[in-house]
Amino acid sequence: MNTYFISDLHFGHYNIIRFDNRPFKTIEEMDNTLITNWNDIINNDDTVYILGDVSWYNPEQTYNILKQLKGKKILIKGNHDNIVKDKRCREQFITIKDYDEIYLNNQLIILSHYPIMYWKNQWRGTIHLYGHVHVTRDYDHLLNYIQNEHKIGNPCRMYNVGCMIDYMNYKPRMLEEIIKN
Repeated sequence: MNTYFISDLHFGHYNIIRFDNRPFKTIEEMDNTLITNWNDIINNDDTVYILGDVSWYNPEQTYNILKQLKGKKILIKGNHDNIVKDKRCREQFITIKDYDEIYLNNQLIILSHYPIMYWKNQWRGTIHLYGHVHVTRDYDHLLNYIQNEHKIGNPCRMYNVGCMIDYMNYKPRMLEEIIKN
């Protein structure tokens, strides 16, 4: 039983292919790759935290995708997660929250769709996982912020788990993989 993280899947969102410069020609190719990558890694007893923005499809299409994905899914809601209004989609998740704090191997992890510049116990080694900013100027700004914090001796352990980030490569990843890369 392992724990994984991913964000900003955006199933069914054609414009996200261009916006993120995703390597797909069609939403069908993107959706199939995301589902295949997920199911090649995840077992039914694994837990996957999705940090927002699951799907642009209607609830019926979203439900059909969610039920294909292995594992126990936990949703940390993003700004595009209207699917939580649908009962069948909600039932695909163990829990749905706006924000969460979890312990994994005695490590406190702060989970939010949105990057938080200052979070609980940040200077004591707490890790913050987020999505939302994709590969944009906002993400560049965050990377500069993180580098500046390190330069002045402040630990700033925040990691973007958006599926389009190079180290995520459209796959759910374990915490150790995210930190390593």
